[in-house]
Amino acid sequence: MESTLTKHERNLSALIHASTFSKFVVPFGNFIIPLVLWTANKNEYAFVDHNGKQALNFQMSLLLYSIVLGAISIPFLVGFFPEILNFSFLGLDQLSNYNSFSINLNTDDFKFGSWLIPLSLAGLAKAALFIVNVVYTILATIKTNEGQYFEYPLTIKFIK
Repeated sequence: MESTLTKHERNLSALIHASTFSKFVVPFGNFIIPLVLWTANKNEYAFVDHNGKQALNFQMSLLLYSIVLGAISIPFLVGFFPEILNFSFLGLDQLSNYNSFSINLNTDDFKFGSWLIPLSLAGLAKAALFIVNVVYTILATIKTNEGQYFEYPLTIKFIK
């Protein structure tokens, strides 16, 4: 099928995939620019239609995964807020008594164990999503520029 694809179709499909990196410059650019390129050309070229759907589905899937990770990590962060607002572990609760001001750092007062592990796991998962986004977007750009059909992993088919 590679011989039937024109250079314009391959370049346009590669541009759709590469334009998802515009999110680093334009807010929601990873949705807006590929959507404009895809809708303008989807009726003319089947290859562009396929790649536009793939790129948009992948970006929407990553957004959904990020929202879920954020929703999972919020209870751990909110559960830590009372500890953040309690400055007694630094001795700052005794600031009114200026004569006996002392900062006492006791490692037993730091309660990091209960919330740090789930929050750091959510952060690592978010970093993994970022790496997957960058790696597979570059791979999709290269493959479609060569005229190959590319399908992203971990993608929910929002647009069929």
